[in-house]
Amino acid sequence: MNNFGSICGRFAPSPSGMLHLGNLSSLLLAWLDARTLGGKIVFRLEDLDPARSKKEYAEGIMSDMRRLGLNWDEYPGINYQSGRTALYDGAFELLRQKGLLYPCYCSRNQRLAASAPHESYAHDRSVCRCKTLSASERRTLEAAGKRPAWKVSVPDSEIVFTDGHYGLRRVNLANDGDFIIRRSDGIYAYQLAVSFDDMDMGISRVVRGRDLLSSTAKQIWLIRQLGGSAPDYCHAPLILLGDRKMSKRFGDLSTAVLLKEHCPEEITGILAKLLGLRESDAPISPNELLQSFSWDKIPTEDIVFHYGK
Repeated sequence: MNNFGSICGRFAPSPSGMLHLGNLSSLLLAWLDARTLGGKIVFRLEDLDPARSKKEYAEGIMSDMRRLGLNWDEYPGINYQSGRTALYDGAFELLRQKGLLYPCYCSRNQRLAASAPHESYAHDRSVCRCKTLSASERRTLEAAGKRPAWKVSVPDSEIVFTDGHYGLRRVNLANDGDFIIRRSDGIYAYQLAVSFDDMDMGISRVVRGRDLLSSTAKQIWLIRQLGGSAPDYCHAPLILLGDRKMSKRFGDLSTAVLLKEHCPEEITGILAKLLGLRESDAPISPNELLQSFSWDKIPTEDIVFHYGK
């Protein structure tokens, strides 16, 4: 486990598309949060899924962030998830030795397991029938060519934590059911990778969109099972494009496009007003925003953005 400073935030974008204004709002808040506290920031590429992660997206994300003044600190290790598989192997084996894992041959959500889940992600709250398969039944399935994903067996217990923006939360892990931590093709799932990485990299502050608030209890529990201490979490409202969430898949208000039409300070100014950090959308740099940054100014309700207004 690395000690990268007592206060350490992180940027953790997924190179599955270009950054959009919604991604950028979370990155800006993560930067402001850590820098206001005098902390450092790790940059981590969450490129678990080779089918969706592209090198050109990764390069574009880093270029856009540098142009916008969202700098990060040099991390002493591998900071892209596709290069950390051996580390995840160790975490997986530790959970298996603790009797927390079982092979699952029927997962419907495994295709998306390597990506951060969104609110539309379908939780399987029913008891998985694979949990009670005998060794003989498992051998029969594997002889027929079935390759299992691996699920973690969650306890019927409550995780209590205080989000830095949304306050006290109580979550019974059993309500969402068991979840995948390794797909049948061997790719590690988001929940395991992000939990292990935050622990291993010494992350003490996690700032991200509130659509990931539902994953927090799972990650706190996993980190504890792996022998670590969970970071503090601050979730932020989403920026909606009209009546829907922005998506990398559709290129909604991509940072690359915005930077062709606006200087970096203009984009930061627009975000600062949307997030309630300023009354004006006049151009400003992230460094200038540090002087007046406060979570108290940021709304808890999602923010509707009407492009062109």
